[in-house]
Amino acid sequence: MYDVIIIGGSYSGLAAAMTMGRSIRKTLVIDSGKPCNAQTPHSHNFITQDGAAPSHISTLAKEQVLEYPTVSFKNDEVTNVEGSDGNFEVSTLSQNRYKTEKLIFATGVKDLMPAIEGFADCWGITAIHCPYCHGYEVKSKNTGIFVNDESAADFAKLILNWTGDLTIYSNGTAVFDKEEVSKLGVYVVEEEISLIQHKNGYMTQLDFKDGTSADIDALYHRTKYEQHCKIPEQLGCELTETGHIQVNDFQQTNVPGIYAVGDATTPFRAVSIANASGAKAAFILNHELITQQYQ
Repeated sequence: MYDVIIIGGSYSGLAAAMTMGRSIRKTLVIDSGKPCNAQTPHSHNFITQDGAAPSHISTLAKEQVLEYPTVSFKNDEVTNVEGSDGNFEVSTLSQNRYKTEKLIFATGVKDLMPAIEGFADCWGITAIHCPYCHGYEVKSKNTGIFVNDESAADFAKLILNWTGDLTIYSNGTAVFDKEEVSKLGVYVVEEEISLIQHKNGYMTQLDFKDGTSADIDALYHRTKYEQHCKIPEQLGCELTETGHIQVNDFQQTNVPGIYAVGDATTPFRAVSIANASGAKAAFILNHELITQQYQ
């Protein structure tokens, strides 16, 4: 019987595991090895690790976490969870079963790529979602925003902080107010994109279905996404309107004994925020275990 099983072993999961290890709690981390930022070359805006490769950060974190003897790590995929607070049973793809009092889901979200050739190859490199994570590296460069909804003008205002060389690519007839966008000095291209030309994920050109093309260095896009793991929903965890796992200020879901952390719970996708949410969940979870121990 584990005190807690953490499903997902990236930043938020490992942060939670470190706190549980320092709380001398028997902890198991199960990770499938499918991080959403697998092809992102550098992580930014995280003090002491600015510019480091995401894999470097997670590898170092895992090494440090496993220095605590009550923490163990399994490379596996969770396929099912049954039970309730104090007595959960976790099953995995390799047909192992583990029992635990508490659960932390650190399973993240899965980005759904637009059906444009070359986009997925550039995702996390020059097809980017967050100016705070990537904007400085492409500042003042030939930049586009791939968007076609009412957020276009506000999105443009945000990215203009990093570059004045900005174009919105609506990939079809624009449904937003083009006049509002043009007043910002931002041009709108409505032709549909057929291909993103790139070299190892670094964009060079957009090709359009009408035979024209445009040079480009970076393209912002807020992808659609879905929960990487459906098990929290199956256990009764509620989702927000944005499709994230609903948690309170302490990272607790509506299901007793189940916590959720990281990108699965918030649209603010950054290593620093994931790390903080994992640590916070573990603080509260350990206090919950102590409280129940003395009841």
